[in-house]
Amino acid sequence: MTHTTTPDLASPDWDRALGFTIPDRHARGRVVRLGPVLDTILAAHAYPPAIERLLAEALTLTALIGATLKDPSAQLTMQTQTEAGVVTLLVCDYRDGEVRGYVQYDAERLAQAPAEPSLFALFGKGYLAITFDLASTGERYQGIVPLDGDTLADAAQSYFYQSEQIPTLVRVGMAKDADGRCVAGGLLLQHLPEGEVGRERLHTRLDHPEWEHVAALGQTVGAEELTDVALPLETLVWRLFNEESEVRVLAAQPIVRGCRCTIEHIRSVLAKFPSEERMTMADEAGVIAVDCAFCATVFPLRAEDLSLEASSTRH
Repeated sequence: MTHTTTPDLASPDWDRALGFTIPDRHARGRVVRLGPVLDTILAAHAYPPAIERLLAEALTLTALIGATLKDPSAQLTMQTQTEAGVVTLLVCDYRDGEVRGYVQYDAERLAQAPAEPSLFALFGKGYLAITFDLASTGERYQGIVPLDGDTLADAAQSYFYQSEQIPTLVRVGMAKDADGRCVAGGLLLQHLPEGEVGRERLHTRLDHPEWEHVAALGQTVGAEELTDVALPLETLVWRLFNEESEVRVLAAQPIVRGCRCTIEHIRSVLAKFPSEERMTMADEAGVIAVDCAFCATVFPLRAEDLSLEASSTRH
């Protein structure tokens, strides 16, 4: 197995994604493990356990799939659509190693649900939408699949086969460390049909012998390995595929919390509204409080100051 970087074995191995290929099997994969980044995002909203587990899985999937993007300006967005579900909105996105996400839910209905509710209990008749925005070309494409599996990982796996005709295996695990902090890990494996690179794609088969072999190995990974911060991702890949003649490990991608809200951005957005509308947004003290749903940060801005800024800009 060849690789380009080796982690510091004395430090926990988390908050990064590692890609790899298995040339002889026409397969590629990616492993990711989230630690402090995940814990920071979850802590911003003090979610109950069921919602915490759901968002942890969604963020891990977002990092797994998003890290496959080659264009640093491209963005991946995962969003659920639900009909009368406990969860009214779940959205996560990834751009150039930055992840963020949040969940809106009905607290009263969640309190009536089991301690570990099923995906159907949370979403009812729900759907998962995965959207790719490719900034360099201006292209945008989206796939939507029903949330009819046991986990979000099942839905993501179905997306690749239904929308992109790529046989895919997805595994996600979550655990709490000794200090009660969340750690999550994931594995994404895909088969690249013969002839895809440089020639017309010949066929896509779930029962292709190469894919059956790689998928069988990938299915042996457990949540304990995915979330073991003492186990380097490179070692995890080696454990799974050490009998292959060649496994090429790519440069690791660091993962960071990436909420893009800034006071400057919020000012620019509010400045586009007429002065009269800005005044209706303000409280009795003349302050407009803008709450970022992703990081739960409140940005207070005086409506009068925005009016003065807009006036000085015009002059």
